[in-house]
Amino acid sequence: MMKRNNHGETEGLMNTIIGKDTVINGTLDVKGSLRVDGVVKGKVICSDCVTVGATGTIEAEIQADTAIIAGRMLGNVVTSEKIELQAKCEMEGDLKTKSLVIEQGALFCGACNMKTLQNDLGFLPSSEDSAPEPVGAEEDFG
Repeated sequence: MMKRNNHGETEGLMNTIIGKDTVINGTLDVKGSLRVDGVVKGKVICSDCVTVGATGTIEAEIQADTAIIAGRMLGNVVTSEKIELQAKCEMEGDLKTKSLVIEQGALFCGACNMKTLQNDLGFLPSSEDSAPEPVGAEEDFG
């Protein structure tokens, strides 16, 4: 079941489901959302949300808009919006995202990078402005 917007594109609903007893090796390129209750090994590229169900295992790199991990994840996850590690998940790999939610009970072994490409936060000086002054360049107020 998919919802279509005015341009005929699908939006917001789960349109690809990998069942509990399914094993997929290779690259998945999914337009729309993906739910994994089985096993995926390789690489996952998704234009919307990747959900790893409680029985799901992914041994792959994930690139998506958002990711919700409730099962087992071995590999790096890069999202443009949000990553959610649910209470019983096991996550081994690095994360890169704008927003991260880790529920109590989730296991996470890896690094997380939440820096965006935007350098100016509005309240910090830019790296060019904050270069240290050479020693002896201070004025003498004597």
